[in-house]
Amino acid sequence: MNSQNKPEQHTRSYNIEAFGRLLDTLDRLRVECPWDRKQTFQSLRTNTIEEVYELCDAIFAEDMPNIKKELGDVLLHVIFYAKIASEQGAFDIGDVADALNAKLIFRHPHVFGSVEADDAHQVEVNWEQIKLKEKGGNRFVLAGVPASLPALIKAYRIQEKAANVGFDWPDAEGPWQKLREEISEFEQEASRGDKEAMEREFGDVLFSLVNTARRLGINPENALQYTNTKFQRRFHYIEEELNRQGKKIGESSLEEMDALWNEAKSKE
Repeated sequence: MNSQNKPEQHTRSYNIEAFGRLLDTLDRLRVECPWDRKQTFQSLRTNTIEEVYELCDAIFAEDMPNIKKELGDVLLHVIFYAKIASEQGAFDIGDVADALNAKLIFRHPHVFGSVEADDAHQVEVNWEQIKLKEKGGNRFVLAGVPASLPALIKAYRIQEKAANVGFDWPDAEGPWQKLREEISEFEQEASRGDKEAMEREFGDVLFSLVNTARRLGINPENALQYTNTKFQRRFHYIEEELNRQGKKIGESSLEEMDALWNEAKSKE
C-alpha cells in the first residue's frame, strides 16, 4: 500500500486510567445498586439493541456530543456483559480485549504480515477468506450474517459477503437487468391478485434493488434513512402550517397538503 495514502499515526493522548475508573464504578454498581445487581445477559440484550440504534441516530445526524454520549452507553453494555461473564468464571474484559486484538492482527496480514492489499476492496475480500480459515470461525460465508438483522441491512450484507468470494455480476448491467426482470414478475403477480405470490416477488424486487445499489456504491440503508428523514421533515412542515392556519391535518384535503408539501420542498 502506498505510504503516501496512509494517515499519520498519532500518539495516544487520552488517559487510559479513565477506563480503569469506569470498571471500578461498574464493580461498585454491581454490588450496591439493586437494578445493576439483577441484570443478566438476557435482560440487557434488548437495551443493547436500543443503545446501538441511538448511536446510529447520532452518527446519522453528525452530532458529535451525542455520538460521545451514545458511545459511552454502548461501552457500558460491553463492560457490563464482560462483568457478568467474569462473575460466572467465563471471561473478563481483558480476555475480550486480547481476543479482539489477536483477531485484528490475524485478519490484517497486509499490515502485520506479508500479504498485499492495495485498496479497501481487496482488504474486504481477504477478510472473508481469512474468516473461513479461523479456528472456531464460520464454516460458511453467509453464516456470519446475524439472523436478527433488519431485512434491508441483511440483504446488503448477504450480497456483499457473497461478492467478496467472487459470487457477483461481472458488470453493473447484470443487476439492472435482474431488477427489470423482477419488477416485471411482480407486476404480473399483482395483476393476478395473489397476495402471497406478490409478497414473494416484491421481496425479489427489493433484493435486486439492494444489489443494484451495492454495485453503484450506494448503501441502501443510508439512502432510505435519508429519504425517511426528508419525508418526516416535509410532513412536519405540513402539520405546522396547517396548525398555524387553525386546521387539523386529518380534516385537510389532499390538494392542501400536496401544496404545502411542494412549499416545503421549495424551501430545502
